[in-house]
Amino acid sequence: MTQSPDGDYKPSRRDILRPAEYVGGAAIAAIFVGVIALFATRDWTITLIGTGGVFIIVLMVLALLTMAVKPDASEQAELRDDEGPEDRGSAH
Repeated sequence: MTQSPDGDYKPSRRDILRPAEYVGGAAIAAIFVGVIALFATRDWTITLIGTGGVFIIVLMVLALLTMAVKPDASEQAELRDDEGPEDRGSAH
């Protein structure tokens, strides 16, 4: 994470592309399941339902796993630096 000299937050390229990685991974899993369902059943309705369901489930699991990751020391230090003066005074 970088900050410009005028104090505005400017996310890194990796931070910007992270959501696209999650959506891309979910899309790849959904397409895989869709192809398997299409070859197995030859029914477009089942294929579309399975593809959509897998896309949503994989996307939700990736989002939940991302929220479960504990921030490392550098991220915790950055979070402390971002606290305002009123937040620092009320530390427990």
